[in-house]
Amino acid sequence: MSSKEGGLGAPTRHPLNWKEASFSDLSQLDAEMRRVFDVCHSCRRCFNLCDSFPRLFDLIDESETGELDSVNSSSFNSVVEACTLCDLCFLSKCPYVPPHEFNIDFPHLMLRYRYAKKIKKSGLSLINKFILNTDLTGKIGSYFAPILNWFFSKKNIISRKLIQFFAGIHKDAKLPKFNRETFDKFLKRIKYTNHGMPGLERRKVVVYTTCFVNYNLPRVASAALKVLRKNNIIVEFVYPECCGMPKLEAGDLPSVLGKAKRISNNLLPWVNKGYTILTLTPSCSLMLKSEWQLLDPENDMLKKISSATKDICEYVSDISKEEDFIFGKNIKKNNISLHIACHTKAQNIGIKSVDMLKNIPDLNIKIIDKCSGHGGSFGVKKNTYPMAKKYGRMASKKIFSSEDTVIVSECPLAAQHLCEIANETNNNKYKISTYHPIEILAESYANE
Repeated sequence: MSSKEGGLGAPTRHPLNWKEASFSDLSQLDAEMRRVFDVCHSCRRCFNLCDSFPRLFDLIDESETGELDSVNSSSFNSVVEACTLCDLCFLSKCPYVPPHEFNIDFPHLMLRYRYAKKIKKSGLSLINKFILNTDLTGKIGSYFAPILNWFFSKKNIISRKLIQFFAGIHKDAKLPKFNRETFDKFLKRIKYTNHGMPGLERRKVVVYTTCFVNYNLPRVASAALKVLRKNNIIVEFVYPECCGMPKLEAGDLPSVLGKAKRISNNLLPWVNKGYTILTLTPSCSLMLKSEWQLLDPENDMLKKISSATKDICEYVSDISKEEDFIFGKNIKKNNISLHIACHTKAQNIGIKSVDMLKNIPDLNIKIIDKCSGHGGSFGVKKNTYPMAKKYGRMASKKIFSSEDTVIVSECPLAAQHLCEIANETNNNKYKISTYHPIEILAESYANE
């Protein structure tokens, strides 16, 4: 391949060869980080994308020589800490991603560091194992929802200081509330059936509910059920366990692959029967479509799951172009500030939530195409919460300033984070609520 300054072609992502000894060899890791960081230092296109790059450039600029050679490798941890794995530097900013010969994949380099330095070397701490086990915390949280929601509230100053001290979660970060009735319990209670649905063989989907929706926000899955059934789609729900995104963020690659195989075993029979897999949050879509495969590229089962998966808004937007799709007309919410989640962008599918909602009459949509600042656990940790607030304030400036404003995002955590900042900004003059795009579409069917 001839040498060139940058690339304009579609990025190609290489598998993570995490099972090879060289992947976790610290000397080889340091050499690769210095190679990549030197390219980033020479380019600096990503200076305003997230805090990883300003931190890196400050380390270099403030060093003895003003070059990477005088930066101590122990300082690299601060750069890694600031990466939320949003993937936007890889997808849209960096001109040196594969197939360019420089072969830069900054997010996966951060993953490699976390795996080699933390997981491979000492493993997760006991408290992190508990926090990242979203199914265990979800089951406990749902069972004791009223008590734990009170305990985790920002208003409970004493308990939040204790949580910050023992778990490293910032005392001022708003934490998601648990729902007493999980979506699994809701399904058992309503006992819905697909029998007698028109178009039985034409459209059928199996919804992977996701941990957050199941335990914290089951109303999103209820809305998806309403929209899909309204449009004569056969709907099944499967939720074996969390997709592993929180553990991926921590670098626990073996655990993620284990989850990928177990969940795929549950989903594959549906795929073999012609069902499309739908996910309700973009981070989970990204895991099923991309990240799982990169951990085990020769696994045919994971390939099959990947090709059968769509994000809920992606799917509904696609079928909404068909003549028999039903759009609701009853809108209670007029001013929608619609945030485009980073992991939606990372799927390179376009702004499907906008495409899905734009045909609803009298709906004012203001697009927020800026980082919410949340980034999963990044948005609540003691060391990174202030940074998450800084980036969130930039995005919150795009929110409608009116009493009937709502914040809509496919990422519930991003919506919650922006809502928290917006309410603080207007001194709680009017309370802003959050919704998933599918909820807005479901509400438009009211009284029909």
